[in-house]
Amino acid sequence: MRKSLLIALPLVLLLAACQRETGPDPLKLTGKMFVFNYRLAYATYLVTLEQTEPLPEGSVVKAEFENPAGGAPLTLERKIFPNLPRVVLESPDITCVKKGPPYKVTIAVIGPDGGSLQSLETQVTSSADQSILPAKALVVGPGYEKNPEVFKDGRAPEHFEMSTCPT
Repeated sequence: MRKSLLIALPLVLLLAACQRETGPDPLKLTGKMFVFNYRLAYATYLVTLEQTEPLPEGSVVKAEFENPAGGAPLTLERKIFPNLPRVVLESPDITCVKKGPPYKVTIAVIGPDGGSLQSLETQVTSSADQSILPAKALVVGPGYEKNPEVFKDGRAPEHFEMSTCPT
């Protein structure tokens, strides 16, 4: 019995050393907003996090963004680099953002072994409707040339068609 205990005790201590100690959360929410890119006619969520505690190599952040247009949440997964102090999460393009209502964002920090290290939930509220965006991108290509679908014969239209939410 004593011999088994002498063998088991170092193994238990070794396994415990591999675990993240309970304590402060490793990531802290530092910013959240909607980004409206007028030139390219799209909107996204932007959430920033700061590492407050070291995370194991191979950890990832998984985020779910409420879809303002309805339907399934938009998802994103990002690897966490231990030497970078900030994690920036930008959602896929979204439509139908309305001024005022809060939109839910859920973030999970997953360790290399697949176990949960932290969960965050927040809400993002827009100060503008997506209707401020043009219906089509104003520029195209790497040189930001005028979009020929918007600027006919190189001339600006008298009225820009604005973004609408599909019904």
